[in-house]
Amino acid sequence: MPSDANIKNLLQARNLTPKKRFGQNFLVHQQSAERIVTAAGIVSTDTILEIGVGLGALTRILAKQAARVIGLEVDSGIVRWLEEQGNLPPNVTLLHQDVMKADFQEIAALAGGRMKIVANLPYSLSNPLLFKMIDNRVVLDWAVIMLQKEVGVRLMAEVGTKAYGILSVLVRTCATVSPLLELGPGHFHPRPKVDSLVLRIDFTGPAAHTDTLGEYDYRLLKQIVNAAFQQRRKTLLNALSAGRSFNLTKLETERIIRTADISPTIRAERLSVGDYVRLARCFQATLRK
Repeated sequence: MPSDANIKNLLQARNLTPKKRFGQNFLVHQQSAERIVTAAGIVSTDTILEIGVGLGALTRILAKQAARVIGLEVDSGIVRWLEEQGNLPPNVTLLHQDVMKADFQEIAALAGGRMKIVANLPYSLSNPLLFKMIDNRVVLDWAVIMLQKEVGVRLMAEVGTKAYGILSVLVRTCATVSPLLELGPGHFHPRPKVDSLVLRIDFTGPAAHTDTLGEYDYRLLKQIVNAAFQQRRKTLLNALSAGRSFNLTKLETERIIRTADISPTIRAERLSVGDYVRLARCFQATLRK
């Protein structure tokens, strides 16, 4: 893998200056790329979806371990450069696509089944892509992602902490999250101002099965969690009543909360994932009447 200085020269020579709108921070340490792939636990029969191919630091190492790599890259200049170089391994399929516009169902069909994701996520893309993965969890086995440490901490945050929020709850309704390794700014070009964290999100573990949490309406749960945390300084009752989000009176909302055996005066960060699922079932029972 080229050094930081060599990558800078290469980018300048090809007029491929890292673009702020894409949040590009290229991985420049060979050892770090190898550690990420090793930690992912990839086997020789896997098809991997890599989000953000960049200069191919992870791609080439992934290709050595997996049967196939499908790489998404949004930057047309980088795609042209990779195609001109022609040195990506033969088991790599390069797609010029914006992951937020990509159809995960179609890519899963191309991959031949449920997907496994490896990604060095631009910090600006972390939250929307995490929500997209949650919404497409039926076609995902796991994702090993590198993101801003602060976002990773939110994913793993415990109930009652400041970091506990919408992502903390929604991810845990369908996946388990495990930290793999931490990387400092010196592992990237250009160097970000914050540390990065590599996490594994497993969509096939116990949290992914309905026998753990039971059946519930995920769309309704998401609506409740969003409403609760968007006004997290308010009590749960006031947050869920604001704007008549559920077309219920405040009294009706209070009755539902109490039916779920939850105090109306509690705040969003004090409710566990199980509490939110139970609340969603109670809302569902009332709204169906």
